[in-house]
Amino acid sequence: MASLLPTRAVRSVACSACRSFTPSAPAKLALPLVRRNYSTPAEEGPADYIDKPRWSYTPPRTKAPFSLHTDSKRPYYPTNNDPEKLDRFYTRFLGPGGEKVLSDEVKWLAVTHKSFDQGRRGFNDRLAFLGKRIVMLQSSLALVQSPVNTQAATPDPFGREPFTHPALEGLPNLSLPTQKYLTNKDHLAKLAQDYQLEEVLRWSPRKPNNLRSSGIALVLAHTMYALVGAISLEKGNKVANQVARERILEPLGFKLA
Repeated sequence: MASLLPTRAVRSVACSACRSFTPSAPAKLALPLVRRNYSTPAEEGPADYIDKPRWSYTPPRTKAPFSLHTDSKRPYYPTNNDPEKLDRFYTRFLGPGGEKVLSDEVKWLAVTHKSFDQGRRGFNDRLAFLGKRIVMLQSSLALVQSPVNTQAATPDPFGREPFTHPALEGLPNLSLPTQKYLTNKDHLAKLAQDYQLEEVLRWSPRKPNNLRSSGIALVLAHTMYALVGAISLEKGNKVANQVARERILEPLGFKLA
């Protein structure tokens, strides 16, 4: 029996054509630069759209070549397109002159959910993210500055007295369950309905005949945060903090100092 060769001695035999082939470096693909806009895609339309405001039409280049809802039995859900009706809402929410606080484009963007027109006209997700941070901060400050509910403390068996300081008196109020309860989405949605936000809200519910199961409470709370974020964007944090405290937190039951 022939002896087996060591593994290092076993070499594959290649044809002359393969031996003469020298692999070259992979060719670099010239990929076009793609810009992605996630909130307000700027599309250049034909001349017919030059004089129209951005919120009033769908950019032509974002339209599908065919309908995405062919033979759909879903009923039509109307949305507001009247600028005067939108101005009346901002007057209710911000008080007299509230319709002049924001620019026209941001006023529409703040009340536009991403479900409306499949997000092709811009939507308020980023504004809501900013506005929620502001409302949560102001709610924490309001809880800390609220009067403490004094209860009879359990006497210490060793006669020790806990450290007290005026700056720490409100800390017992600052609990996560209390903050979550007062800023619950259902409470925010009820407040939004008091301001009649639903009349100017631009969204596309999954079930137009059943807005509750479509998530109207979450969308209204989301939009309330977006309104605060829009004010912070254009008027600064000082005005946004004041709006959050006076127009949202105080009606929700927060005791402001």
